[in-house]
Amino acid sequence: MKNKILFASIVAFVLSASVTFAQTKPTPKSETIKVWGNCGMCKTTIETAAKDAGASTAVWNKTTKMLKITYLTSATSNTKIQEKIASVGYDTKDQTAPDAVYNELPECCQYERKAAKKN
Repeated sequence: MKNKILFASIVAFVLSASVTFAQTKPTPKSETIKVWGNCGMCKTTIETAAKDAGASTAVWNKTTKMLKITYLTSATSNTKIQEKIASVGYDTKDQTAPDAVYNELPECCQYERKAAKKN
């Protein structure tokens, strides 16, 4: 009888420990960000920058200027992705690319800057 109680106690402990220490699979987060640009070269650069910043998927639409991203919040953030895109010359909803980097973009990639629209 003592053996059965001991065995049941061990089984209960193991099951509760496995549930307690089980890691949940992170859920990907999907968002859409406005990113200025003009052409197919812009599309490649914007999508690559987003993926370099940790996005698992990135698809930019040159007509709507919207970038659809999916990422794990444990790996990156919306802010980090926007910062990376701005660092390669493209203004986003919340980040402005440095003028020096923007000015180095090919002529076909130079768009009407969002800061210029405010003036």
